[in-house]
Amino acid sequence: MSEPIKNRYEFVIIFDVENGNPNGDPDAGNMPRVDPETGLGIVTDVCLKRKIRNYVETVKEDATGWRIYVKDGVPLNRSDAEAYTALDVDEKTVKEKKKQDPQLDLKIRDWMCQNFYDIRTFGAVMTTFVKAALNCGQVRGPVQLGFARSVEPVAPQALSISRITQATQKDIDEKGSHTFGDKYIIPYGLYRCEGYISANLARKTTGFSEEDLSLLWEAILNMFENDRSAARGKMAVRDLIIFRHDSELGCAPAWKLFEAVKVERKKNDGSPARAYSDYTVTVDEDSLPTGITVTRMG
Repeated sequence: MSEPIKNRYEFVIIFDVENGNPNGDPDAGNMPRVDPETGLGIVTDVCLKRKIRNYVETVKEDATGWRIYVKDGVPLNRSDAEAYTALDVDEKTVKEKKKQDPQLDLKIRDWMCQNFYDIRTFGAVMTTFVKAALNCGQVRGPVQLGFARSVEPVAPQALSISRITQATQKDIDEKGSHTFGDKYIIPYGLYRCEGYISANLARKTTGFSEEDLSLLWEAILNMFENDRSAARGKMAVRDLIIFRHDSELGCAPAWKLFEAVKVERKKNDGSPARAYSDYTVTVDEDSLPTGITVTRMG
């Protein structure tokens, strides 16, 4: 792996959904998540991280150093056990080995970071090591995302759908062929998500590198492209605005940079937005503090 990044970053992701459900709420029948006080749509950070992980797994195909730790169908302790094996430790001997080698915690952490991209990026809670009283079970990652919120209130709709067959012949005999259900969509919503990258944590903890950073930008831009489903409709990342500080700890508070990004309607005539072309996205570069450079991708 290459050296850790040396510059702090903040970034803004602008993405939209058309006739789809960007993030269903299991506590509300899988309806799109909505802030009940404002009517703004919500997409959780966990949802977006999942899509980034899926993209990396798709393009890297479990290549050494680029594996994904939090993935469907793989228990976490199976991956944890690989670190034990690599360092000639097991759950029964780990406490004794730690007495012999005070650096064992760091060696396990570093092995996990070197082998799993998402630990290097987002951090992880590795329960196996926590239970073993090791000080490496909770790794704080340098890349963090906030919740995405829609720019304007969204209007979730429940559409009735039908299917023409049942699962079994008995169901057909008792209920008939046709059954009905609901499909939840948002006709259109433009969302904004803000993120942070700490070069300090990358250097001290996970080793998140320039190569990792390039893959992160690629994954964000393409996170919906290989994640199509009937439920999600048409989703696309429209803009990725990156603020690069010229130092490890940064040159300005994140909020000042985020406030420079404006997403506004072109026409305020009361009609609902139905396309990205209904908005303008601008960055007030003249208001940015010294030491900040802006890059737009999308």
